[in-house]
Amino acid sequence: MRAVLTRVSSACVRVDGEVTGEIGKGYLILLGIGPNDTEATAARLAEKICNLRIFEDENGKMNLNLETVGGAMLVVSQFTLYADTSSRRPGFTGAAKPELAVQGYEWFMAHCRARGFRVEHGVFGAHMDVSSVNDGPVTILYDTEK
Repeated sequence: MRAVLTRVSSACVRVDGEVTGEIGKGYLILLGIGPNDTEATAARLAEKICNLRIFEDENGKMNLNLETVGGAMLVVSQFTLYADTSSRRPGFTGAAKPELAVQGYEWFMAHCRARGFRVEHGVFGAHMDVSSVNDGPVTILYDTEK
């Protein structure tokens, strides 16, 4: 799995002009699923992200996690994180097939919810308009294969 996580003060995803997910303070997570990803992969990534400490404490140090600040997650499926950029026209054959990808997306969100977090999301496979107000900015890249 690959994830691009951005600390946000707000984020929203719309499909056909309708809001499908919206959060205040928290994480906007663009999530890509690879062909070898399993539920165990999703659980490991969820654990890392749920315990990540990137919110500032009273001393201005990134020391607080999402639970401590009462934040939420907005998860958006993003197969393009598996782009082969060796040519001018990216290829996406490195991403999981849709059947596995939707399952991996759901596994990840379920593991985050099981840890008590509010998880909003986009619509898998849809054309989405995503907006966010980046806080910091703080952006973290995850790749479970590395």
